[in-house]
Amino acid sequence: MKTLHWDSTDPATGLPYTNDSPNVRWGCVLEPGDPGYTPPLHPPPEKPKTKKTKQMKSNTYYPSSLNDQLAWLGNYWNKLQGHSAALGITTAVCADNVADARWIIYVLGSWLPNERAHAKADTQAVQEVLFGTAPGGFVLPPPLQAADPTAVPPLPAVVPRPAGGLNRIFDTVQDIKDLPNFNGTIGQHLQIIGQEDTGPDFVTLAPVLKATFSGGVVDIDWNWQGYGKWLDMCEIQVNRGNGWTILTFDTTPGYTDTTPPPATLTQWKYSAMYRVEDNQVGQWSAEIAVNLGG
Repeated sequence: MKTLHWDSTDPATGLPYTNDSPNVRWGCVLEPGDPGYTPPLHPPPEKPKTKKTKQMKSNTYYPSSLNDQLAWLGNYWNKLQGHSAALGITTAVCADNVADARWIIYVLGSWLPNERAHAKADTQAVQEVLFGTAPGGFVLPPPLQAADPTAVPPLPAVVPRPAGGLNRIFDTVQDIKDLPNFNGTIGQHLQIIGQEDTGPDFVTLAPVLKATFSGGVVDIDWNWQGYGKWLDMCEIQVNRGNGWTILTFDTTPGYTDTTPPPATLTQWKYSAMYRVEDNQVGQWSAEIAVNLGG
């Protein structure tokens, strides 16, 4: 159960809740798994799809600062040539990655500094060079142009590459990591191994609960502690003086217990544990107690 806000949407209609919505309870809304929850008779209307701007692919090895990016690209194209044979990368793929990296270094390190007076157009051009999809050699906007780089034997001069060069490099990096001859030494040499995004320690992980009694209901505060993508729900149990029972399986942080308080002063206790699919994971939270009634 969660608190009802003025802009809350009823999944049965896709519209704001009304007083006759079957899951509305005195400022709260029942959720799947709550006692008395009424499932929608019809699926909610499908939201219109919106076009998303293509973003940089996620990784943990590519630097965030421009100078570090230039250094990373230079290291990558230089050392990729030495490892391509051992990895089993084709000559064509290696040449394309080298050409993409050198072109990006030219755009970011030589062309862009000369174009600062046209910042908006520059930003759009750089985004297209790195992540775009247009075919053919990308034409940088006028009026200023840095001097075209000359050949560095045995490599030819840098030439314009199709849009999306950095995405192609990231795709190749992922392919490299899947090759049977790839190892940590090569990964470190190419600087394509970053800090891995690790999940929670399920041996010690436990929810942290807070509870307050106000307006005749108990608001239970909990959150994912930053591990939401590894967890599915939070199982909350309550002890109203007659032993522990399941209160809810909550999938969104924050829950409101709307059970009417007793006529006499009493104490309710709450505890919780995270769940992944059908299994409890981690440890039970510390018990919290709320005095109410009377």
